[in-house]
Amino acid sequence: MTVNLGRVGIWRSWRQVKVELAAAVEQLGYGAIWLGSSPPGDLAIVEDLLAATSTIAVATGIVNMWTVDAGTVAASYHRVTSKHPGRFLLGVGIGHPESTEAYQRPYDKMLAYLDQLDQAGVPVQERVLAALGPRVLKLSGERSAGAHPYLTTPEHTKRARAILGEGPLLAPEHKVVLETDPALARGIGRPAVQNPYLGLSNYVNNLRRLGYTDADFAAGGSDRLIDALVVHGDAETIAGGIAAHFDAGADHVAIQALAAGGGDPLPTYQALAGALGIG
Repeated sequence: MTVNLGRVGIWRSWRQVKVELAAAVEQLGYGAIWLGSSPPGDLAIVEDLLAATSTIAVATGIVNMWTVDAGTVAASYHRVTSKHPGRFLLGVGIGHPESTEAYQRPYDKMLAYLDQLDQAGVPVQERVLAALGPRVLKLSGERSAGAHPYLTTPEHTKRARAILGEGPLLAPEHKVVLETDPALARGIGRPAVQNPYLGLSNYVNNLRRLGYTDADFAAGGSDRLIDALVVHGDAETIAGGIAAHFDAGADHVAIQALAAGGGDPLPTYQALAGALGIG
């Protein structure tokens, strides 16, 4: 892969990433900003963030194949990388069936989309796939630089690395809450997991593969499930939770900081920088 993501990045909805946040996390030493929640195909937000910073990479996590055609995103990719070479990683994926009426034969959709990106000159080494299940994880290693799993655990990372083998990028997302009181931390983390992810079949099915059951999905998610998906505690405890992904085979972890009331994530990223050893 030609884009240097560093070991740790941040994950946030593209609508909530301002240039001020990008500049601040770059200064803290984070290597990448992952733009979630299906950023638009024009990639204007990517261009704005790269223009406002100097070294940090920007990745999409992810552009939805059903809503943005491959030709549009390829043209945007070339526009962005011509101005900021080596700093943009294109993440693409198929989203989930509950939000897309056309969601049929998703694997075939991915193959066709990747073929079209090839034809449009988007390099394999500068794109990744959103991947959870074994079949798509394998595809991500064959047809892209690697995989960007979302809402997973270190156990999933271990299994994903076994499927990918050595070489392909493995860059999971993980949510964190900087709060030592478990009840307060779960009160922040549970809504972010419950809505919408516990109502989406691809995420629930992946969690079932990891051993979670209907009891874990009831009432907004069991404490066991929430604690696995949202690491909470002080900075050192959270850093240990993130390190578990590296121990399991991750190359990079995208941290999604959650705060009470949807507050500013920057204080969490500031507190974690030292514990993560990136400052």
